[in-house]
Amino acid sequence: MKSDETTPPASYKTTTRMSSDTPLYETSSNKSSIDTPSGNIKTRELVAKLIRDIISYDTRESAMEELSKQREVIEGLPLMLWYSYGVMTALLQEIVAVYPLLSPPKLDADSSSRVCSALSLLQSIAASPETRKPFLDAQIPLYLLPLLNTSCRTRPFEYMRLTSLGVIGSLVKSNDPDTVSFLLSTEIIPLSLKIIETGNELSKAVSIFIVLKILSDKQGLAYICDVYERFHLLTTTLSNMIVQVFDKGSPKLLKSILRCYLRLSEDGKAQIILKQALPACLRGEGVYQILKNDASSIKCLEQLHKNLDMA
Repeated sequence: MKSDETTPPASYKTTTRMSSDTPLYETSSNKSSIDTPSGNIKTRELVAKLIRDIISYDTRESAMEELSKQREVIEGLPLMLWYSYGVMTALLQEIVAVYPLLSPPKLDADSSSRVCSALSLLQSIAASPETRKPFLDAQIPLYLLPLLNTSCRTRPFEYMRLTSLGVIGSLVKSNDPDTVSFLLSTEIIPLSLKIIETGNELSKAVSIFIVLKILSDKQGLAYICDVYERFHLLTTTLSNMIVQVFDKGSPKLLKSILRCYLRLSEDGKAQIILKQALPACLRGEGVYQILKNDASSIKCLEQLHKNLDMA
């Protein structure tokens, strides 16, 4: 399966505050001058000031929020964040600060929004080819694992988990074998499977995307298929999700699950097991009713059946 067949969910790019439209810098025409990041001296000075403000605890929250809202239009922001003195330390302090609020669950909306601002800036660093490698070399994603290893289903926790998943999703989107190798050395797959089981629909979608991107790499496929316990955990989770998808009729989730099964069917050992263990609902006509006119997903299903000698 080609890696470019997988795309993140439409709402994959997370934001920090859900109801804030305040521009980073307003001109006399009430238009953010951040629209021209490389040509506006005032904007560059403001961005530099906001980055400096991250270092001080008193000004950090507002600075992180403003930068995270505009992170996609600030030219060179990942490099500036990574190489500015004290900034990464400050962002990691924000992550560690919520650890005591995770168990027992005490995370409120304000604390969640604050840590999500920091996570959004980490996502920018993770997404940039210029900063991704040092980001991984410093093992920054390990700081996110406690945030993902939570089960409280309140809105602040769901929001924090989703934004944390956004950081990991930005990493796997690069299709870089070194990134996959690093993630396989962590608990990201079992944590993603846990969120697939218990998270809200958007968190499930991003988690499945992460698992699929890891499976798309030959290291990831071997990691799952060479150890039966891992293969069993993944297929059991996917099978449980299939039941939920059929109950709710969610074609987007079904599309990603199908691609996971298709990728697994490309491994010889997994193929033998899947011939007996593929969920019955993926063998009948009902799955076509959910997919309807989605030609690419129907083609994926037919290829899966062919790989398993079910065509």
